[in-house]
Amino acid sequence: MTVAPNIEAKTTNKRKGGVSRWSRIMKNLTFIIPLSIFIILILTSIFAPFIAPHDPEATSLTERRLPPAFIEGGSTKYLLGTDSLGRDVLSRVIYGARVSLSVSLMVIAITAGIGTLMGIASGYLGGRIDGFLMRVVDIAMSFPGLVLAMLLAVALGPGFFTVVIALSALGWAGYARLIRGETLRIRNSDFVAQARISGASSWRIMLRHIFPNVLNPLIIIMTLAVGMMILAESGMSYLGIGIPPPTPSWGSMVSDGRNDLDVAWWISTFPGICIGLVVLSGNFLGDWLRDKMDPRLRQL
Repeated sequence: MTVAPNIEAKTTNKRKGGVSRWSRIMKNLTFIIPLSIFIILILTSIFAPFIAPHDPEATSLTERRLPPAFIEGGSTKYLLGTDSLGRDVLSRVIYGARVSLSVSLMVIAITAGIGTLMGIASGYLGGRIDGFLMRVVDIAMSFPGLVLAMLLAVALGPGFFTVVIALSALGWAGYARLIRGETLRIRNSDFVAQARISGASSWRIMLRHIFPNVLNPLIIIMTLAVGMMILAESGMSYLGIGIPPPTPSWGSMVSDGRNDLDVAWWISTFPGICIGLVVLSGNFLGDWLRDKMDPRLRQL
């Protein structure tokens, strides 16, 4: 009569151990796979001239709309086929990664820098400064970014720096609001009060004591923003207000193939897959970092 409960308890423990082991494996995969995709993206962007089999802007009208090598009629010369102008899709995808990643990193550096500075100043100084800066943030967050991008494209002309300026003009507002909230939580902490009593200036407290303690949420939101910025750049290029042709970008490639989906689906499909993978990887990696770097979640 006393053996059955022990056997049942052992069985339950084994099941729990199996479930926890499987959970750990899944959590590791949600980190390893997105990180691997980002590493491949970075390496591809850096070594694009050595990886790309063809010139991404070279046209060949006699080899237009060739299917990928794994489809009947395809050729190993063009592994992912060619577009409507005979340009190699694989080479354009590789060089498009360089353009999309460069835009994303530049925009994140600008927006995170401005937003962090405004958020810390607003949250720590408070008063009229806080009220003024938050009203500016409210205005920036209520203004439609696509309309601003179109205005800049008309005023400056489509181009790399036009995309960077358009995405940076309003993108800092989200950072400012997040960092302000974290600063409000930290500014009444004991270590900040001790620094204030010891005679440290406001700038020193913000830089030496508050900024290091808002790095965790800042890194998380920057990671999440990589995919979002690539998606935004692709959307602008798709609408014709982003990177001008013949420079390859994933958004412009999707736009180039939209009229040929019935006869040459690969022109839009492969850059679209790249956009989706990067966005999903950024989201998964950001969630993993949030779980690891947020002490409140680590206790769960």
